[in-house]
Amino acid sequence: MEKVLITGGAGFIGSHVARLFVNKYPNYQIFNLDALTYAGNLENLKDVENQSNYTFLKADIRDASEINELFKKYQFDKVIHLAAESHVDRSISDPLAFVKTNVFGTVNLLNAARDSWKSDLEDKLFYHVSTDEVYGSLGETGLFTETTSYSPNSPYSASKASSDHFVRSYGETFDLPYIITNCSNNYGPNQFPEKLIPLFINNIINKKALPVYGDGKYTRDWLYVEDHAEAIDLVFHKGRNKENYNIGGLNEWQNIDLAYLLCEIMDRKLGRQSGDSRQLISFIKDRPGHDKRYAIDASKISEEMGWKPSVSFEKGLEKTIDWYLSNEVWFKNVTSGKYMEYYSKQYNHK
Repeated sequence: MEKVLITGGAGFIGSHVARLFVNKYPNYQIFNLDALTYAGNLENLKDVENQSNYTFLKADIRDASEINELFKKYQFDKVIHLAAESHVDRSISDPLAFVKTNVFGTVNLLNAARDSWKSDLEDKLFYHVSTDEVYGSLGETGLFTETTSYSPNSPYSASKASSDHFVRSYGETFDLPYIITNCSNNYGPNQFPEKLIPLFINNIINKKALPVYGDGKYTRDWLYVEDHAEAIDLVFHKGRNKENYNIGGLNEWQNIDLAYLLCEIMDRKLGRQSGDSRQLISFIKDRPGHDKRYAIDASKISEEMGWKPSVSFEKGLEKTIDWYLSNEVWFKNVTSGKYMEYYSKQYNHK
């Protein structure tokens, strides 16, 4: 049975990937490694936690000795590396935390994989999941391609760019098999409510202000998280060694237009008068180093593997809102901090 380690599997994207692999591949033993920091939530995986091909490991990728021990104990065959600090605002207030997790943590995993696999690299893979933010900012036209030069503008994107470079360097220096994917902004169920869409949903429900940076004319390419998980599945099985692939939703939206659409849908679903929630929009001081526009060219993964996003932004947003409105307990547990108590005393290394 192939042993697949998914790091950050209790997080937003990671939980969707872990669920997909556990349910789709009973011949894989899936190990979910997560430190259960604020962004890790085991409630995200309650539906698969008792399945025989799933094992949770509470561990921190910043701890090299702990990671080395786990590789020795379980002899993982492949890694899907999603564990990361990912919120730009947090990276501005505490850049070093992002260096420790995203750079040092990635190198700890690379070292453990290299040492564990050095005698036999056949059928091994270090799959590193990264972001389009490493490319910097686009003007009004153009798309990020796999050959776009790196030009990170925030501590978060700089830490992810560094981790990408380390993965490539281990491929070249130690011949470690790897693939890197760079994705656009994800959204969907289970996302921590510091991010724009769940934050706005929660604030609209509670009639709180909707903070929009600057003039709101910052453009992002939005990717439904389940489409991203499907793309990761394809790349994991069909991607070429030592290649990188861009994964985008082909859904460019300015932040202010996204806010208007969210308000319109929420007013309808909450039975409020049209336009009520728009009054909650509040323009605030712009974020330092704010990238103007991101947009992904996903033609490489489309041409090589036939992948394309299946969910339009409007449909995905409706599905996302419906999920949050139908999962009030999850939302309340996260916003109150109660979720961090879930199994906190039970879970140690297995």
